[in-house]
Amino acid sequence: MITNQETATRVDEVAAGIYRISTPLDVIPGGFTFNSYLIVDDEPVLFHTGYKKLFPVTLEAIGKIMPAAKLRWIGGSHFEGDEYGALNDLLASAPEAMPFSSEIGALTSVNDFAVRPARGLVDGEEFSIGSRRMKWLYTPHVPHGWDCGILFDLSTKTLLCGDLFTQPGATMPAVTESEVLSASEGMRGMMDYYAHATSTSAILERLAALGPAMLACQHGSAYRGDGAALLRELATAIEGGNAKLPQPPRTVNA
Repeated sequence: MITNQETATRVDEVAAGIYRISTPLDVIPGGFTFNSYLIVDDEPVLFHTGYKKLFPVTLEAIGKIMPAAKLRWIGGSHFEGDEYGALNDLLASAPEAMPFSSEIGALTSVNDFAVRPARGLVDGEEFSIGSRRMKWLYTPHVPHGWDCGILFDLSTKTLLCGDLFTQPGATMPAVTESEVLSASEGMRGMMDYYAHATSTSAILERLAALGPAMLACQHGSAYRGDGAALLRELATAIEGGNAKLPQPPRTVNA
């Protein structure tokens, strides 16, 4: 459903009660989508606020699904403009909503930025939003940001995976069952936006062990299928790339 003709913002239900709010921007050749995810329940969640300049169209899109004032949780993967830029505008529109992030995110950024205190989620923490439970996983530097984390909906096995599997393009389908690794690896090769952390493979394996049935990507299409296999393929690709990186000189003790 197109919710704004001028910006081509649209809303699509990608899993039961989970809505992808997507606005394309001409920031790279061919365009690029910026996605927020609205999870409807007794205590609705908005994961990623979008840029501050996108606040009016994001608010408009939320309003097509439910009154924005009913939001109770507003947060994101890590502290950047497309994850948290419109946070305070949304908090003003949803006076009972709580901002959230990782513990590190709250400590370093969100509590300084937000107009009211954020809840810093610890690794593995679960919380109920009504008929479903959400689980927070701390994923430092995966793909980037000391504060990075990922949200998992246990009921639909949807992994709200932030900047993992970023795909270019302005007219992406809301959901795809085609593999998205090739497109996301093309983006990684072009922009090199992954941190080269030693824990990356272990973190990706931990996410794969959840058995996600959907990967709700912040940029591009949501992927429906064997999310575990795709995460393991990504780990293999990263390991192969890291093996080619220059290695620090070894220190030999006399």
